Amino acid sequence: MTTTSVPQRSIHQRIADELGVRQGQVTAAVDLLDGGATVPFIARYRKEATGTLDDTQLRTLEERLRYLRELEERRTAVLESIRAQGKLDEALEAQILAADSKARLEDIYLPYKPKRRTKAQIAREAGLEPLALALLGDPALDPHGTASGYVDPEKGVADAGAALEGARAILVERFAEDADLIGALREQMWSRGVLVSRVREGKQEAGAKFADYFDFSEPFTSLPSHRILAAFRGEKEEILDLTLEPDTPAEPGALPAPGPTSYELRIAETFGISDAGRPADRWLVDTVRWAWRTRIIVHLGVDLRMRLWTAAEDTAVRVFAANLRDLLLAAPAGSRATMGLDPGYRTGVKVAVVDATGKVVATDTIHPHVPARRWDESIATLARLAAEHRVDLISIGNGTASRETDKLADDLIRRHPELSLTKVTVSEAGASVYSASAYAAAELPGMDVSLRGAVSIARRLQDPLAELVKIDPKSIGVGQYQHDLSETRLSSSLDAVVEDCVNAVGVDVNTASAPLLTRVSGIGAGLAENLVRHRDANGPFRTREALREVPRLGPKAFEQCAGFLRIRGGDDPLDGSSVHPESYPVVRRILAATGSELSTLIGNGAVLRSLKPTEFVDDAVGLPTVTDILAELEKPGRDPRPAFRTAAFTEGIETLADLVPGMTLEGTVTNVAAFGAFVDIGVHQDGLVHVSAMSKNFVSDPREVAKPGDIVTVKVLDVDIPRKRISLTLRLDDEVGAPAGGGGRGSGRRGGDGSGGSGGSGGSGGSERRAPGGGGTGREGARRGEAGGERRDGVGGRGRGGARRGEAGGERRDGVGGRGRGGGRDGSAGRGPGTRGGGRGGTGGSGGVGSGGGAGGGRGGGGAGGGRGGRGGAPDGAIADALRRAGIVTGDRITLDGSDRKRS
Repeated sequence: MTTTSVPQRSIHQRIADELGVRQGQVTAAVDLLDGGATVPFIARYRKEATGTLDDTQLRTLEERLRYLRELEERRTAVLESIRAQGKLDEALEAQILAADSKARLEDIYLPYKPKRRTKAQIAREAGLEPLALALLGDPALDPHGTASGYVDPEKGVADAGAALEGARAILVERFAEDADLIGALREQMWSRGVLVSRVREGKQEAGAKFADYFDFSEPFTSLPSHRILAAFRGEKEEILDLTLEPDTPAEPGALPAPGPTSYELRIAETFGISDAGRPADRWLVDTVRWAWRTRIIVHLGVDLRMRLWTAAEDTAVRVFAANLRDLLLAAPAGSRATMGLDPGYRTGVKVAVVDATGKVVATDTIHPHVPARRWDESIATLARLAAEHRVDLISIGNGTASRETDKLADDLIRRHPELSLTKVTVSEAGASVYSASAYAAAELPGMDVSLRGAVSIARRLQDPLAELVKIDPKSIGVGQYQHDLSETRLSSSLDAVVEDCVNAVGVDVNTASAPLLTRVSGIGAGLAENLVRHRDANGPFRTREALREVPRLGPKAFEQCAGFLRIRGGDDPLDGSSVHPESYPVVRRILAATGSELSTLIGNGAVLRSLKPTEFVDDAVGLPTVTDILAELEKPGRDPRPAFRTAAFTEGIETLADLVPGMTLEGTVTNVAAFGAFVDIGVHQDGLVHVSAMSKNFVSDPREVAKPGDIVTVKVLDVDIPRKRISLTLRLDDEVGAPAGGGGRGSGRRGGDGSGGSGGSGGSGGSERRAPGGGGTGREGARRGEAGGERRDGVGGRGRGGARRGEAGGERRDGVGGRGRGGGRDGSAGRGPGTRGGGRGGTGGSGGVGSGGGAGGGRGGGGAGGGRGGRGGAPDGAIADALRRAGIVTGDRITLDGSDRKRS
């Protein structure tokens, strides 16, 4: 029998269907990729061939092509394996050829996969397969009577019981290896299953950071990426035990319904088994149950654990890549003298001044903080350096001692207004990695390692892209749980992002570093070194054609890189643009048609916009390329990155104590996670805009609204000074004190993390100053659910786990009537992390109106009889918990790489 492989055109058609494009576009792109073309080159210079597929589509195409080709390789191996066993018939081959995923292919292959001798194989060798088939085919047979005819001590079948045991093993294996059944059960369990997490005995204290998952459950289909990764990390660190339950319970804590499960019924239905009172029915039903509980659920559990992990990893890698893209394409400050400050305590603040070109002109170390406390001396040193080198910008690393160093810069600016300095805090993630790298040692020879970080901090403000490409993307650290992800997959994704960003901006070949040149289309590390050596030996390149003189830069490499390499001030103005040399003849035709010189045509928008692109189309150059050429001539070498600007922090607002709910402030987005965005508003502590407070419309991805580096206007909703937490909103008409995290109800089963009983609004005549915490911050609301406890602030307690019995009220002293058991409706909703609601409440009592007139507000925690605990919101009280789940915060410090690096 000849194996028929899936033709390439079917792979191309499948990708085309997934992307919503024509098969011809996919085929053209695949041919270019197979020919060695890079994604940036294809996206920019081969639009006619691909029908203008952009870089995002091409990256998806590239990834899917890799997957489907791997699937084909595996399909071929499976066919060869089964054929070698002599078991491949036309029907099975057709089934294998039709498999559209690796999971489906493996399901089909499972019965034929070489394995150790199983109980079923031993039973077949003992001649028990006819017994199994007889009982399955005719339940009217008496199991023991029929089995007695198969007793054969010489074959290891001592009695009828042993024969039935062997027959059961054969049927269990058959059930567990039915590809269609397993596929259906897998999808059923995926849609209905629940991830359950419990803390291990005695691990509560050691695993405090995983407290949200000590008693946790959530359906697979609603689990966000960061919770999956957090739970798996807790298991890896031996704090948590994870189980995958096949069904969501109808009620929290409810016992499974008696009788066969829906999964067992589906298995039985597939094989025509039912309990109709026939002699073999009970034995067959027990066999189904045994198959489900010992084989199938174990197999599906492994599959779905991997599916959960893969889904979480997919999301995490996408978030990491998107944040990296935003960081790399952040607005460059440009050619401005900059002072970099690498904060530290004991060993001081490292200072590096770079001129407008990025050249290091001065370095120093100052000791303004503990233990030395040489504040005035440090300011004098900085002022002297700033004046001497005409510094415009101060770039401050955001690591340890960043807040204190930011205050130092504030004091410097206040004392020396004549210097006209502007300070900006930048991520210092990866600076230490760069400092210790071989490239840094070669780039900054003779400079102490500790000072190199300050140089990097200064330069990354001038040009983030040019500086950050010197660092391994994984070390830049703008992702969630990056250290738990597949290094190969993460590296591949991040390398693609860096490549796309570098080529989108373009590179000045006469000033670019070797790491930056390495990322240019068609240029690898070796060729980048050759370029730099040739440049150093022969001086700056005057034309793109001169690039051909570089050793090993052949025609293919030149084709791939030439359009992305810029030569500013060279012999040909086109060499400073993104017009590819292969399209220079088109420009000559445009010049002839307009009767212009190149120098007068470039930038002349009126003339260029008056031209009809179709008039310059020919067999070699299509309309998309001509359109791009005209746009480039109008603004040659344009930088796609935004213009540099800094947030104007409000004067007099310098600490958390200066913040008042209701204030409107300008700030800079420092990081974006799945649950919201962090914003620096100038008080040395980033605030959180929860995803629910980012827009009036539903936001599924916070990055749709904000990205790192964005300047935004926010409103202060709440300030928790003891815990150093700031709740912000982008919806400027939000009322202060309103829940920012949503007030939906959560599953009562998931105690421990959501709002406990919501509190009441304080009466206008009787409320006292807000006291943080209340009586309900204890875990599980003291089990009986006094989630609020005694409060004097008019705001309900934030009891973890909510009420077991629903007594959400408690004594009140604020002029508002006490609440009935189970909550009531007399106050503003308590804001909790939003992941777990309280226990079932009793009958909700109606809210009382206080003597001061405080009317009822949000819904209480317990709810009406039979109700479930409310899902807490996710603003102020949830910030630390949410951050820990995302691996972005430790203690009160925000980091970008999930670590808690302390730099001295």
